[in-house]
Amino acid sequence: MDAANRAGLSLVIPAFNEAAVIARAIAEAETALAAHFEAFELLVVDDGSSDDTAAEVRNALPGAPHTRLLRHEGNRGYGAALRTGFEAARFELVAFTDADCQFDLTDLARLVDLATEVPVAVGYRADRKDPWRRRFLSWGYNVMARALLGTRVRDVDCALKIFRRTVLAGLMPESRGFFVNTEMMTRARQLNLPVTEIPVTHRPRAGGESKVSLREVPRTARKLFSFWWREVVRGTSPVLTPAVFQTKVPVPQVVDALERVPAPSLSRDPQVVPPARHRAAA
Repeated sequence: MDAANRAGLSLVIPAFNEAAVIARAIAEAETALAAHFEAFELLVVDDGSSDDTAAEVRNALPGAPHTRLLRHEGNRGYGAALRTGFEAARFELVAFTDADCQFDLTDLARLVDLATEVPVAVGYRADRKDPWRRRFLSWGYNVMARALLGTRVRDVDCALKIFRRTVLAGLMPESRGFFVNTEMMTRARQLNLPVTEIPVTHRPRAGGESKVSLREVPRTARKLFSFWWREVVRGTSPVLTPAVFQTKVPVPQVVDALERVPAPSLSRDPQVVPPARHRAAA
């Protein structure tokens, strides 16, 4: 499928203290998406960085005509940054990746082709370039997530995923931290949404420091078991919690936005409607 026939794409990049790599991330995204998409936007969400991340993004904007910068005044967490980007996205397909340049964004073209067939298309890191300890912990976590929550994917935290915007409303994360991927994949199962997973290229971190430390392991594990207890053990049916359908919070101030891409029509796919007993909470 060539660029002219692909649907428009919104790519969300959450960034927290990524001044060392964010300019490269923007340049790579602009180049990769321009080669495969006729219409696209890049949404960089600065999650209250204390370094020069926002300044680096502003400096890159003159050479990045499809890029917008959104900012949180304080650090709210990875999940909150993703939600901000999702709510600001304007195109029919919404993707996200990390700011550390560990993914080859040309793989988005293959994921988008799959997204024409299924509402959720995700990658898994086939030859992961992380230290062995992190790979081992990730393997164990994925085993638990599949067993307890039915996430159905082998690499739930792979930061290269695409969603149709029409189903994204039912998958919006409540989690602020790194549990967000597990939560969204569980929501997809609860809604019986088809999910396709393909291998994607993984590279060593381009610079800066990873925001996932060993301290996150017990924190995320506790979140997984809490979510499992609330949603699976105590839940009477595979429905969503009311907070998922709350009215959208206002999108934070858009900084230096270049409004050059028209919003597309979203009438092609049916909207996700909350179960009857939760509609009042919406």
